[in-house]
Amino acid sequence: MLFKKHRIKKSYDPSTQKPVIKCSICNGEQVAGFKDIHTGAFEEVMLIRNEADLDAFRKEYGITGDIGKIY
Repeated sequence: MLFKKHRIKKSYDPSTQKPVIKCSICNGEQVAGFKDIHTGAFEEVMLIRNEADLDAFRKEYGITGDIGKIY
């Protein structure tokens, strides 16, 4: 392989956004993303199907600690 895909660590602004998991009450679907602290707007980042997806989300954005859930 001559060219490798470089993974860039993504970031978010902790002063204006907080990481959350949006859960559907109907079908149990979970989506990870960021909620704007001031407006309450939710920005979807990725679908969470299992614990590995959640770990990938944490690693990609450098998140430590608990992630809150919204319904």
